[in-house]
Amino acid sequence: MANTRSSGMHIRVNPEIKANVEPILAAIGLSFSDAFNLMLNQIYLKRKIPFELSAIQLTENGYTPEFEAEVLAEAEKSYEAITNGTAKLYRNSAEMFADLEAEDDEE
Repeated sequence: MANTRSSGMHIRVNPEIKANVEPILAAIGLSFSDAFNLMLNQIYLKRKIPFELSAIQLTENGYTPEFEAEVLAEAEKSYEAITNGTAKLYRNSAEMFADLEAEDDEE
């Protein structure tokens, strides 16, 4: 499928996503054109989209509803522990890690 000529193509991309992806591609050593060509080559070779597509609706925060509910439930537990005085509070990360290591030693 080698072709020495190229064909132009114009695509519309969310500018925020483009700005976020650009440094990642640059770090890999790819341009947007390179990345898009890689995707098209994979579609041709595998005869399918090279990544999973689903109809999962993400929340406004970008999480699945189940994951966001889990995070919010944990946050609520933490808030309750803080307000009722049962939460472990630390002055700094060193104190927290020392406590975690002590718990590991007890197990």
